[in-house]
Amino acid sequence: MRRALLSVTDKTGIVEFGRGLAERDFQIISTGGTAKALREGGVEVVDIADVTGFPEMMDGRLKTLHPRVHGGLLALRSEPGHVAAMEAHDIGAIDVVACNLYAFEATVSKPGVTPEQAIENIDIGGPSMIRSASKNHASVWVVVDPADYGDVLAGLDADRDADGGADGGGADDAGLTARRALATKAFLRTAAYDAAIGQWFTANAAGAGNAAGAANAAGADADGAPDWTGLLTGAGASQALRYGENPNQPAAFIRKAGASGPSIATAEQLGGKALSYNNILDSDAALELVKEFDGPAAAVIKHTNPCGCGVGATLEEAFERAWSGDPQSAFGGIVALNRPLTVAFAESIAKPDRFLEVIIAPSFEDGAVEVLKTGAKWGKNVRLLSVGELPRDGVPLAGDPNIRSVTDGWLVQARDVGFNHEERVVATQRQPSVAESSDLEFAWRVCKHVKSNAIVLVKDGAVVGVGAGQMSRVDSAFMAAHKAGDRAQGAVLASDAFFPFRDSIDEAAAVGVTAVIQPGGSIRDKESVAAADEHGLAMVFTGARHFRH
Repeated sequence: MRRALLSVTDKTGIVEFGRGLAERDFQIISTGGTAKALREGGVEVVDIADVTGFPEMMDGRLKTLHPRVHGGLLALRSEPGHVAAMEAHDIGAIDVVACNLYAFEATVSKPGVTPEQAIENIDIGGPSMIRSASKNHASVWVVVDPADYGDVLAGLDADRDADGGADGGGADDAGLTARRALATKAFLRTAAYDAAIGQWFTANAAGAGNAAGAANAAGADADGAPDWTGLLTGAGASQALRYGENPNQPAAFIRKAGASGPSIATAEQLGGKALSYNNILDSDAALELVKEFDGPAAAVIKHTNPCGCGVGATLEEAFERAWSGDPQSAFGGIVALNRPLTVAFAESIAKPDRFLEVIIAPSFEDGAVEVLKTGAKWGKNVRLLSVGELPRDGVPLAGDPNIRSVTDGWLVQARDVGFNHEERVVATQRQPSVAESSDLEFAWRVCKHVKSNAIVLVKDGAVVGVGAGQMSRVDSAFMAAHKAGDRAQGAVLASDAFFPFRDSIDEAAAVGVTAVIQPGGSIRDKESVAAADEHGLAMVFTGARHFRH
C-alpha cells in the first residue's frame, strides 16, 4: 500500500486532499492538528507516533524527525542496498508529502511580537521533511501549496495509468516532470522561509531597529560593508504580470516574504484594473516620495520621475500644487498622497479633464472609492491602492536594500534615506530668506527621487520644473526652466550632485532662480559660488549628494 504523510499549518483543502488519497488506496499518516482535522472530515489516519514508535513531544517540536520518516522519503527505490536497509529497520516508503510551514512570516509581521513568539514559530521538522521529499522527487510527490492538491491527485492517476496500475516513481515515469516542478517550488519555499528567518535575526541581532546590530549580524567584508547576499532569496508570493516594460518581456511581481508595509507590495487594491509592471514601478516611486514629508503632500509620477509634487495646509491644496507643476505630463500619471483620501477630495479630482492610472493613499474614506469609480469616465479603471499609515516624521523607513541586476550578477546597496544627517552651509554672500529656505528643503527632498542628472525647480511649496536623466547637468537645468516657464521667476533650484561648471548657475539666474541647494564638493565650487554671488543668488551646500541612476 502506498503511503502519504500530511502535516500542514494551513488546513485549506487538506481534508479533500486526504479523501482523494484514501480513494486511491493510500494509507494516510498525519500529525497533531492535521490528523484531528482529517478525522473530523471522515478520513482514516495513522498517527505519526505509531510509525516512529515515539510520541510527539516537547510541545510538538519533535514528531517527524525520525529515520522511519526520512528513511521512507529518502530511500532510492531502485537501489538494492536502500531497499535492504528499509526492510532491516522496518522503514516503509512514503510516496506523497503535503507540508506547509509554521507561519513565521505572518507572526513577525504583527506589531509587538516578542522574540520568544518569533522563535517558537520557526519550523524545523517541516522544512527537513520537505527537503527530503524534494531531493527524492524521482519517487516522491511533495506539495507545499494547497492550490496544487488537485494537480497532484491528477498526476497520481496519470502516473499509475502509465505504469499499468503499478506504483509510479521510476526515472522515466509519466509523473517525473510534474514531481520535478513540485520539488522546485518546494525548495524555493524553504529557501524563502529560511531567508525570512535570517532577515528577522539580522534585524533583531542587537535589538529591533538597531542598524549597527543588523549590519553586524548580516556579516561584513574587510571594509565593513554589510553582506546582504542572504536577502536575495527572501521571496514570497509571486504574481504573474501581463508583461514587463514591453510586451515581449514576460514578468512577475515577487513580494518579499513577511513584508508588512507600508508599501506597494503590501497594498490592498480597492478598485481598477490589474497593476502592470510599469504601474508598480511608478507607484513605488510615488509612494516613496510622499513618505518624505510630514505635512500633507501629493506627488504625480511619470516613468518613475516626479512631474509634480506639492505640500500644503490641506491635502487638496497639496494636490492642486502637484498637478499644476506639469499638467500635460501629469495626464495619465500616478498619484500618491500621504493622508487618507476623503469623499470631498475624491469629488475634487474625479474630473473629465484629468486622467490618472493609479491613486495611492494610506486609506480611503467610506464612499470615496465609489465617487472615484463613477465621478469620471476614467474612474472605473483607475487602480486604487490603500497602503496603511505612513511615517509622519519626514524620514522614510530604511527598509530593505536596493537590489539591481546586471548580467550574471547583482548590485546591492543600502537605501538612500539620508537627509537630516547632512550639514548645510551657506556658501554665498546672501543668506536664503525664510521662504526660500522652506522651498529649498522641499526641493532637496524631491530632488532625491529624480533620475540624475537631476534639477528641480520649486516655488511656494510646489514643483514647477524638473530636468531628469540627461547626460549634461546644464541640459537638465535648461529642461527644468523650459517646463517652469514664467514660474521660474522667484523659484529655487535643487541639484542632486555638484555643479562641475558655473554654466548651470548662469542658466538658473537667467530664468529668475533666486536660491540654489546642492551637495558641493567640486574642484570648481569657487566658480559656482562666484557665479551665484554675481547674480545675487543664495547657495546652500548640503555636504551629501542624492545621485539616482
